[in-house]
Amino acid sequence: MESSEGAGRVETVALAQHILQRLGEGGQPPEFGVGRINVGNESYLNVLEGEYFGNLLKFGSSFKLVQGYFGAGKTHFLYCVREKAWEHGFLTAVVELSPAECPYDDSLKVYRAVTRRVGMRPARLLQAPNYGIGDLLRNHLDDLLARSSVSQKDGGGLPAVEQWLTRTVGRAPCESHSFRQAVVGLGLAYLRDDRQTEQRLEAWLRGEPIPPGDLRDTGVYEALDRSNGFTMLRCLTQMAVAMGFPGTVLLFDEVDRNLSVGAKRSHTIGDNLRQVIDLCGRHQLPNTLFMYAVPPEFMRTIVPDYPALYQRLKSPVTLSVRSPQAVLIDLERLDLEPADLLQQVGNKVVAIFEEARGRPMKRDLQNSNARLLANAAVAAFFEVNHRRLFVKCWVDFLHRQLADGETQLTPDDASDLIASSNEALQERPVGGGGEFKDF
Repeated sequence: MESSEGAGRVETVALAQHILQRLGEGGQPPEFGVGRINVGNESYLNVLEGEYFGNLLKFGSSFKLVQGYFGAGKTHFLYCVREKAWEHGFLTAVVELSPAECPYDDSLKVYRAVTRRVGMRPARLLQAPNYGIGDLLRNHLDDLLARSSVSQKDGGGLPAVEQWLTRTVGRAPCESHSFRQAVVGLGLAYLRDDRQTEQRLEAWLRGEPIPPGDLRDTGVYEALDRSNGFTMLRCLTQMAVAMGFPGTVLLFDEVDRNLSVGAKRSHTIGDNLRQVIDLCGRHQLPNTLFMYAVPPEFMRTIVPDYPALYQRLKSPVTLSVRSPQAVLIDLERLDLEPADLLQQVGNKVVAIFEEARGRPMKRDLQNSNARLLANAAVAAFFEVNHRRLFVKCWVDFLHRQLADGETQLTPDDASDLIASSNEALQERPVGGGGEFKDF
């Protein structure tokens, strides 16, 4: 028992250090444990928990548009949704969209990105999820083998899992026969140690170019290209249900601040989104939550040009307990006023700082300091990117308090700290505009 408790303590400290490092270095949301510092968006998460993960996604699907300025917390919110999805056993994929590497108007690149990023909840704290469709299937089969071997007295789990693959998964509803055959074939090749077939099928499922003749013996005849990328994405969600997962959560994050795209690309993006909304309404993305995070300019400058999309997205209300069916999640409308939100974040960071450094802090004193620094950040900046500036400045301040002794800030001290931190942040080069994710 002592060793188990000790291991748990080590993991807790490691998680606290991970959160602190992410916040202090770039003001970025942590990859793991984002709920430890989450404040202000609980009303949205509670609706998603009760109405969607707890009910609707058990038999249907849904599309949500997440709206917020740069720095308003879009990436942070998507990570919170991912943690909720993991709690319910859903497969998840957080995909960063950008014009160069993964534009939403290129269905094949979007599909490839999803198959690289899709994964299950990590088995242990701070263990990276096994991203990728191949590892996802292999790990799932390993879990099924372990459970099947325990349930059968002779330990003969392999025949039972093979039979499940061929008779259950192999007959599940799927728009593409080739996709279904590839999933079944990859699973059987893995169980039978046929590495060559396994590698070829995994490459095909990831959207990599494979000569058609190399896969004909496996029943895979289609080629993946831009014409069927979104069809295959739908197939991925269909086969996730066939394999026994509760569903899939696809989280798309527009990381490029510049939305000035050409008319043709803009039309394709709008048409693709309209199709996704319609597919969710017709349940062709089974048990799927599809989220698309954009800045407010998207609704003002792009959507109005496409009446069919505008009619589906435009609504006088945002998601709430009173309107759980609403499409829009507006991160400019949160549960707390800006200064209150920052102070509560600051209070949570103090607790994490204590865990990470193994040293208690004077909570009343630091809570007061957090309030002064929060007020200074909000007063200095009208836009919501003061959140990133605040957390970076606050973590740095706590380190100094630990090294030099805990002291009380004055309002002037707080303003000077915010000003100097902003100057340092402005001087740091940001590659391509997408290096700093929304806190």
